[in-house]
Amino acid sequence: MLQSAVRHVTVARNSIGFRKTCSLPALIQIPRILFHATARVAHGSGKDLKNAPRINLHWIGKKGEEFTTDGIVGESILEAAHRHEVELEGACEGVCACSTCHVILEEPVFESLEDPSEEEEDMLDQAFGLTPTSRLGCQVELSQDMNGLKIKLPSATRNFYIDGHVPKPH
Repeated sequence: MLQSAVRHVTVARNSIGFRKTCSLPALIQIPRILFHATARVAHGSGKDLKNAPRINLHWIGKKGEEFTTDGIVGESILEAAHRHEVELEGACEGVCACSTCHVILEEPVFESLEDPSEEEEDMLDQAFGLTPTSRLGCQVELSQDMNGLKIKLPSATRNFYIDGHVPKPH
């Protein structure tokens, strides 16, 4: 009865958005579930940051305006930006699946960081205004030696899902 009511079921989208469909019997014949795991750094630090030391962050906005906020040692640049409502999008909510939290760092700080992962490099390839010292804000964890860090925001971002939408952190 169910088979006659539903002949095709959408099971996934491929990398360019086309739906992949199969008949219901074929769906039943493949009883596997695919899971996706991302690195812990892609989901935030998971640390208790209530008593962590704070550092000064100097931002250069999209139009060249400069302002200063604090950052908590152990949080990402993206988390610090969202706490202070800095216009750093983070459309994927910090899971290293987009390039909307692209930031440009000073060379000494950039050189002191661990090399970006392959996933981060793939996302950076899609970033607007890429520079030799570009990183994703969701992947850079603030440390005590970054006190006084200058973070430049690119003049635009590329959001392939909803261009112009700025999600509110939760």
